[in-house]
Amino acid sequence: MPSLLYRLTRPLLFSLDAERAHHLGFGALRAACALPGGTSLVGATWGAAPDPALRVETMGLSFPSPVGLAAGFDKDALGHAALLALGFGFVEIGTITALPQPGNPKPRMFRLPADRALINRLGFNNGGAEVAATRLRDRDRGQGIVGINIGKSKVVEEADAAADYATSARLLAPLADYLVVNVSSPNTPGLRNLQAVEKLEPILKAVLGASGEACDAARTSAPPLLVKIAPDLADEDVDAAAQLASTLALAGIVATNTTIGRGGLRTGAAEVEAMGAGGLSGAPLKARATEVVRRVREQLGPARTVIGVGGIETADDAWDRLSAGANLVQLYTGFVYGGPTTPRDLAAGLAARAKRDGGGRLPGF
Repeated sequence: MPSLLYRLTRPLLFSLDAERAHHLGFGALRAACALPGGTSLVGATWGAAPDPALRVETMGLSFPSPVGLAAGFDKDALGHAALLALGFGFVEIGTITALPQPGNPKPRMFRLPADRALINRLGFNNGGAEVAATRLRDRDRGQGIVGINIGKSKVVEEADAAADYATSARLLAPLADYLVVNVSSPNTPGLRNLQAVEKLEPILKAVLGASGEACDAARTSAPPLLVKIAPDLADEDVDAAAQLASTLALAGIVATNTTIGRGGLRTGAAEVEAMGAGGLSGAPLKARATEVVRRVREQLGPARTVIGVGGIETADDAWDRLSAGANLVQLYTGFVYGGPTTPRDLAAGLAARAKRDGGGRLPGF
């Protein structure tokens, strides 16, 4: 019934501007969970029942399911509890910047239904790290695992990027179950240049230092730190990023962000061109994102964590990404197209696949 309801309402949502539809749908979910008993009702109606076969232990954390929600959906830490109630094994909020910023001019998000894809150039629109920290300070950590994704403020020059990231880390690290440094969005000018090892290393060191200091002051453990990379990196640059993660003893890598590529799309070239610049997400990323996960795993070995993102829509997609080397997977576009039962459906499909093909276990590292 819940899946049928979304199929009936999706044409109406898809008739609206993509960003407006997002705010309406996410707002409705938060409103439902704000009612007395609402979170429990949402969980009972839409959510996934815990299954021991899906539990993943990594980064010193215990994930009830490997299926998480990627950064970009809840940019301002507004509804992580509601999203966890849907059955996600974890939720990553952000990208959050040290300074509040409105993002790029609208319209800035577009659907490509023929490709089950999105193009966005949102530009890290968020209220800033201080606002997010206020919202997160009293969260019930027993509700589930929440990662925090941080990026560079647009007005900050590249030379000051490390200090900018450190500011966000100082405010948010004590509140995060894990922390992600995002240097791979195509929608902040010059951001992807920071993936070069000589520029990335001082940023990661600054975040590690600020995170440690803040968590010592808060008398809590520093969260595991990961870095999120782009699918458009050359293979040798993927290797270099993975090697740097190992050298700095990071927890791991999130692979991958959106792509600036437009190859192989079913949507007409003129229509795609009219949408303009931005990162492409969804099914077209599937092959390259899987390749990057496999390459990162080869470089990192079994000890560190890989979170696979990009084009995951079905339980089989998730299984393939886990088999390629991911410990965990994340959705965004697949959730937009699949609707609120998506985390439940993927969890059920993974559990069935584990029973059929994995001896009751997920592929794991």
